[in-house]
Formats: sequence, C-alpha cells, structure tokens
Amino acid sequence: MTAFCGKGYDMTDTSPLRAAIIPVTPLQQNCTLIWCTATMKAAVVDPGGDLPRIRAAIAEAGVTVEQVLLTHGHIDHAGEAKPLADELGVPIVGPHEDDRFWLARLDEDGRNYGIRGVVFEPDRWLDDGDTVQVGDLTLDVYLTPGHTPGHVIFHHAPSAFALVGDVLFQGSIGRTDFPLGSFDDLVTSVTQKLWPLGDVTFIPGHGQPSTFGHERRTNPFVGDAALAR
Repeated sequence: MTAFCGKGYDMTDTSPLRAAIIPVTPLQQNCTLIWCTATMKAAVVDPGGDLPRIRAAIAEAGVTVEQVLLTHGHIDHAGEAKPLADELGVPIVGPHEDDRFWLARLDEDGRNYGIRGVVFEPDRWLDDGDTVQVGDLTLDVYLTPGHTPGHVIFHHAPSAFALVGDVLFQGSIGRTDFPLGSFDDLVTSVTQKLWPLGDVTFIPGHGQPSTFGHERRTNPFVGDAALAR
C-alpha cells in the first residue's frame, strides 16, 4: 500500500482527507482508499481486483468503508466492485450510466484479460454536478467522457485533491481507441473540467500522482503548448 495525503505525501499532514494507493490487477491499476480523518469513514475507489490486498489496506488504515466509488467501467477498475461491495455490505456509486456498456461485459473482458469480472449495476449512477459524501467530506462529481463515455472524476476542493481514473496521467492521457472512446471528448474533458479546478493534486488510474498545474505545463498530449500547435 502506498500512502498518500490529499495535500502532499506526508501522512502527518492536517488535511481532512487521506488516501492510500493500492495497486491491483496485472495492469497495476491504482485502486484508492480514501477516508475522512474526522470520522474515519472511507470509500474504496475502483476496486478492479486483488481483494485480499484491498482488505489489508482497509485494516491497516483502521477505517470503516461506507461505499465503493467507480470512475468508469473498465475491467481493471470495476471487475471486483460487486464482490467487495457485497462482502462489506455497502453500495456501489458511479460511474455515469453511459458506461453501462462496459459494466455489462465485465465477465467477458475478465476472461480476455485473465482478471475476475463480475457484472453488476451500481446502486447509484452519477452525473455531472452530483456530490458524494464520505464521512464529513463532500466530493464533487464531474462527467469526463473520452476514455469511456460515462467516466467521472471525484474532486475534494478543500484539499485541492482529485481522483481522475484514466482521464489524465503523469505525462500522458487515457487511451481513446477502445469502443466508445473519443480523443476529442477527452481533450474537452481535460481542458474544460480539470484545468479550471486549478493546481489540484491528483491520483490517476495508473502510475504516479501529479498536479493539474504540472500537466498543463508539460503534458505532451493536453498541455497548453501541445494544444497550441
């Protein structure tokens, strides 16, 4: 488990939000455990697999999980969301309903990737402008299509922190060559939804955390210089 705090990497920071990255599946997807430090209530974001590892992270953090949150419906992010939610007795929240296509084929994609995939329908679909409560924390939801049509991100404004799934990575962006993907939509999502949030620290679906400010300055796909060409 890689510890991470919403205002930096020091877990002694006084941010009301804490996060721990739990790499799962052979695709090394960043499942993330986030929690409210005031209440120790938590959410598991994108539990694509490796449930024993996720259980261990929950126990280590000493938190009570209230829900499973999903950024999108790809197998490495959602494959074991249903078994985990059932085990913990909590609801699945997200993504947007436009990702129904991906959730309906989790079993098929699981066989193709050698990952367990359990088909389900979430307890709550999300839309642009919704909010999600984790303890005392309020996360703002933004619809960010492109990688998938129903992709969403979660933003905690007081901590200047976001979970962005596979929209944006350190030095890269999410693939748009999968069914229902769109490069133009992804660029619009990044420039119209992410950049206006300011210099937010984010955890991506794969790889290392970064900041919107750094990516806007340097990202070769969606940085200001790249888009000005």
